[in-house]
Amino acid sequence: MAIAALLEPYQRFGVNLGLSRIHELLEKLDNPQRKVPYVHVGGTNGKGSVCAYLSAVLTEAGYTVGRYTSPHLIDWNERVCLNDQPLDSGIFETALQQVIDLAPPQQEDSPTLFEVFTAAVWLCFAELPVDIAVMEVGLGGRLDATNVKEPCLLSIITSLSREHWQVLGPTVADIAKEKAGILKPDRPVFLGNIPPAAKPVFQGRIEELKCPDQWIAPASKLDQIDVNGYGLAEFRQLKYPLALLGEFQLQNSALAIAALQELQHQGWSKITPEVIQSGMAKARWPGRLQWVTYQDQKILLDGAHNPAAAEALATFVNSLRSPANPSVTWVMGMLSTKEHDQIFQHLLHSGDRLLLVPVPDHSSADLGTLATLAQQICPDLGTIQTYNDCFEALQTLSKTNSETLTVLCGSLYLVGHFLEKTIALS
Repeated sequence: MAIAALLEPYQRFGVNLGLSRIHELLEKLDNPQRKVPYVHVGGTNGKGSVCAYLSAVLTEAGYTVGRYTSPHLIDWNERVCLNDQPLDSGIFETALQQVIDLAPPQQEDSPTLFEVFTAAVWLCFAELPVDIAVMEVGLGGRLDATNVKEPCLLSIITSLSREHWQVLGPTVADIAKEKAGILKPDRPVFLGNIPPAAKPVFQGRIEELKCPDQWIAPASKLDQIDVNGYGLAEFRQLKYPLALLGEFQLQNSALAIAALQELQHQGWSKITPEVIQSGMAKARWPGRLQWVTYQDQKILLDGAHNPAAAEALATFVNSLRSPANPSVTWVMGMLSTKEHDQIFQHLLHSGDRLLLVPVPDHSSADLGTLATLAQQICPDLGTIQTYNDCFEALQTLSKTNSETLTVLCGSLYLVGHFLEKTIALS
């Protein structure tokens, strides 16, 4: 049975943060997580990129590496990778069925879908076995199903901004408390772009747990490119290629390298400067500033599902605007729970074209409401139109206008829908 079908009965339990169910489930499985040394990556934006860098370098070093990230773009097994490749579905389904047998979905206090899936991940990684796992927090941190005590090698907090506030709390300080919940006693923590209102929360937790802490500044961008055409960056006298796009990768890559250097100090001796350089060039993270070609037109894909991510996308897109082609065509869909006004404020410019589309199979924001809001925020938009599907919107774009930049964004689920359909068509 496919992974999606096995998980479907657990959909009804929704999001229910807490550690008691996952700990009980792992106990029934004989605590497989205790056999898996891991790096824990939390934060708001940048988690996936940092996981991609870590996994690529550790794989390059010759270790057997498990990687767990979310959400997936197309298939569930994208979330669970072995040496940077999606784990064989059959292997994962066997582990998942073992977990389900111990926690059938009819129980009154059943584990959630994410908890069942996470338990199967730990089981897989323990049984393969992997040398090291790179684990991304699902939601928050303190009460997230990935948050187990041992044997955590180090924690990373990539960035922090106001997201999932309906669950994590209304202020940045509230959210910081939840993110800081992944810190472990006496274990190193690496922190990136943390706003002033959140720093005291992390500092208090660091002092309480006696965590060696490093607050990492972005790497320096070099005016050079390597033989593969990648831009070069420098961090702690180490020059390396940036295979992932966007200025924010200077921060994400620096965090990853600092963490890798710490692992080397901890005894992971295969992590050399040369391995870091070659591994960084092999990092891939689809759906984030990804160029694709659809019907002879070049399109930029990006999730940009919260204000901070939209600001990062805007920085990249604005660098591509030119006097000859100053406007951008935005094909956008957003979930109903997102901060639509702030996302629009970051992205929209006078003369831009906005094509609004639904996010399939999710709680999509009302397109008419979005259109009204966009008009209020940017009255000088070239046009605002709504469509039943992103492909219907893309069909309207004139091939003779190929010089105009087209960006599909607003939700990773929307990006995943686009990629799934285009792969099926190819």
